[in-house]
Amino acid sequence: MKLLQPPGWAAPKGYSNGVAARGTFVAIGGQIGWNAQQAFESDDFVAQAAQALRNVVTVLAAAQARPADIVRMTWYVVDKREYLARLPELGQAYRAIIGRHFPAMTAVEVRALMEDRAKVEIEVTAVRAEAPPK
Repeated sequence: MKLLQPPGWAAPKGYSNGVAARGTFVAIGGQIGWNAQQAFESDDFVAQAAQALRNVVTVLAAAQARPADIVRMTWYVVDKREYLARLPELGQAYRAIIGRHFPAMTAVEVRALMEDRAKVEIEVTAVRAEAPPK
């Protein structure tokens, strides 16, 4: 995997402008802040984001992939102001779950998500490196 940073561009904070990778493509549908039984344990934005990220890691593991294999992440949030106001807490939760890996990212404010209690939905694309031939 190679992070793409065009010459002369200011370094992005908390994401990459682009990623080039080779391996097994892993598409992860939007994950929201509910648990494995599809029950919300909190209505707090950061708690839901953290649960959504843990869900992403669980799906990655089902593909024998890791957070470091993520090449693209799209965040759908229902409240841009809350997202921006809580970035320090959100960043702390992100680093605790994903680590210091910052793929290409997009964040979009949406009017609503399909689950009424959901405050955030995270969609991920990963590329798992192939094992070297034996």
